[in-house]
Amino acid sequence: MIRSKLQPSNHFKFILICFSFLLFLLFLSKSSFQWSKRISEIPEWNSTQIPSTCSRIPPSLANALIHYATTNITPQQTFKEVSVSARVLARRGPCNFLVFGLGRDSVMWASLNHGGRTVFLEEDAAWIDQIKQNSPDLEIYHVEYDTKVKQADVLLQMGMREECTVVGDPRSSVCRLAHKGFPDDIYNTEWDLIMVDAPTGYHDEAPGRMTAIYTSGLMARNRAEGETDVFVHDVNRVVEDKFSMAFLCEGYMKEQEGLLRHFTIPSHRNRPDTPFCPN
Repeated sequence: MIRSKLQPSNHFKFILICFSFLLFLLFLSKSSFQWSKRISEIPEWNSTQIPSTCSRIPPSLANALIHYATTNITPQQTFKEVSVSARVLARRGPCNFLVFGLGRDSVMWASLNHGGRTVFLEEDAAWIDQIKQNSPDLEIYHVEYDTKVKQADVLLQMGMREECTVVGDPRSSVCRLAHKGFPDDIYNTEWDLIMVDAPTGYHDEAPGRMTAIYTSGLMARNRAEGETDVFVHDVNRVVEDKFSMAFLCEGYMKEQEGLLRHFTIPSHRNRPDTPFCPN
């Protein structure tokens, strides 16, 4: 009987392939363990606290897994920064979540708010088209801004005027910082979470986040009841630092992690004597 057998060189190649495959499996196992361990560090997302079910994974979560498993481009925020918002989403979601900016992390935010409504406001129309090619289900609106970073000092002084402390619909406000160009549905919705991570704000001719920060605080105060969690990213920059402290208020700040600040702003609508910022 003729037996087929591997030649020495082929035999060596076969052993090398097997060894490489075992190393690959070990790497996957280790990576999966490390990621699971990091997620478990967020108490609200600890898998031991989530009852197991036999239902299929929701499409939004499946798309997020595929998206981040097949790209080496990671979200702009660090793990610790994302964890701040993730804890609030785990507690309040599913909810209404408004995000200023469209980025590599948009699929993640929509997935973490599964079952809720997540809306993105973006000033770059070409970038919207690019993102929608791979994530057509994201709810995105193109918006425009009429300010520039170089105007920040003047706008901050204007924001100190009495008319900018009046709580109401931004569309009817006489404050220069109140943005009036968003779709009506943005103003008509009571947002539980707002993330300010746009518009562009890293050079003088960029629109900056002055009106985005002020308008977020005004919408939070103008809700019928309850409170709004507002997050501002890149607070290492002058505009994000000064405007978040002035109009979201240091007294409403809950925490800061890295470049992210978290504010919780209560409704002022039925309490006309409430100061714009707590004393």
